[in-house]
Amino acid sequence: MSYQVLARKWRPGDFSQVAGQEHVLKTLTNALDKQRLHHAYLFTGTRGTGKTTLARILAKCFNCEQGVSPTPCNVCGACTEINEGRHLDLFEIDAASRTKVEDTRELLENVQFAPARARFKVYLIDEVHMLSTHSFNALLKTLEEPPEHVKFLFATTDPQKLPVTILSRCLQFHLRNLSPKTIVKYLEPVLEKERIDCESAALWQIASAAAGSMRDALTLLDQAISYCQGSIRAEAVVEMLGIPPRQQVFALLRAMAAGGLGDVLEASEKLAGQIPDYAQILDSLLSTLHRLAIAQAHPEAVDNHAGDRQEIVKLAGEFNAEDLQLFYQIGNRGREELFLPGDARAAFEMLLLRMLVFSPMPMAAPEEIKSRKTESKNDIKNDNKNNSESESSSSLENESASGADASPPPDAEPNAATNQPAAGGNPLVATFEQDPNVQTLMRNFDGRVIPESVGAIGGMGGDAGDSRGSQ
Repeated sequence: MSYQVLARKWRPGDFSQVAGQEHVLKTLTNALDKQRLHHAYLFTGTRGTGKTTLARILAKCFNCEQGVSPTPCNVCGACTEINEGRHLDLFEIDAASRTKVEDTRELLENVQFAPARARFKVYLIDEVHMLSTHSFNALLKTLEEPPEHVKFLFATTDPQKLPVTILSRCLQFHLRNLSPKTIVKYLEPVLEKERIDCESAALWQIASAAAGSMRDALTLLDQAISYCQGSIRAEAVVEMLGIPPRQQVFALLRAMAAGGLGDVLEASEKLAGQIPDYAQILDSLLSTLHRLAIAQAHPEAVDNHAGDRQEIVKLAGEFNAEDLQLFYQIGNRGREELFLPGDARAAFEMLLLRMLVFSPMPMAAPEEIKSRKTESKNDIKNDNKNNSESESSSSLENESASGADASPPPDAEPNAATNQPAAGGNPLVATFEQDPNVQTLMRNFDGRVIPESVGAIGGMGGDAGDSRGSQ
């Protein structure tokens, strides 16, 4: 017998085997128990959440030889044929390959005829949003008043493309993305039945990489079994997925908490040696920042799926809450920069430098703000009075000083009109202040650039930058 992939081999056969989606299962189970059978069902959700699987189980519930119930027997002829995809009264249609109105009309010509063997004639149309507008129009009347022996089951990943006239004729069920905990709980018995040894940390890595899709998780598990030669280890899964090791992300965050630019760039250097996917690194960094923020707000809510809860709680104490929020926002907004043409490592390191160099200004108390406004008004009045008194004398002074040298002294203040730094100022500060991303942050947070941090960057010298760029 040929090998069958895990995603097909371990597809649920009844509602009790479905992972998650309790809100959908409860509605369907109660309706089947009470024999309240609708003629059209629409299942929506992202890939791999169980839309087609639930539709096939519902088809078995309709046509099981033991009677209509939420628990099909899976042993009778009708259930067996549906499981094997050869039932005469179950029509599975891929709408992406049958978009023309002629295909829909051909399909509807047979609706009026009674089922060949089963109780109901079931039409399961996958990716129904791919049908053309004329196809939907041809389907409307039959969908509104179908024969008693016909049931329609629709599945789609994009319900927004469906006409409202179609949506109003269907019972709609939106399937949610599955959490990593739900995926791990489903995969553990699969590994036991397949007799595969797997570390818990490796299983959590696979569940996180699946991004809410059970089919993706089973496919990644298939790949991990082949990659690890039957014994799945966390280090091998990390290498297979191309994600950064957790300890390296923690080392990077410790350096950021200490404010050591040299240590941050050294941690980035170690990551670069593994030829990483910087988008994955940034995702891991943002995910850890999210867990650190939760640990600061409510430590009991931090999960221990990777066995690092104590380390997360300890590391959260090294950050200010404002810094965590700022780092997350800078990283989240700067993610698109990693996909622009150019050096992805340079874009990633610029994000790190932006996190460390920029700091929000502390919020002043209401009394202090009111006092500042009063002082500002008084200063304006005094300035206007002084200007009016000095108008007569200023013209004489200008005439006497017309021949003199008007160049400012070496310690003059910066020119506010030209926004140039003073002669003794740090030119790197002005460079950072002119950066559009930094200006956006300064406007959003009413912040400033820390001259000491910029000076630390300039103090590294050109050798460090040359060594990084040459690799």
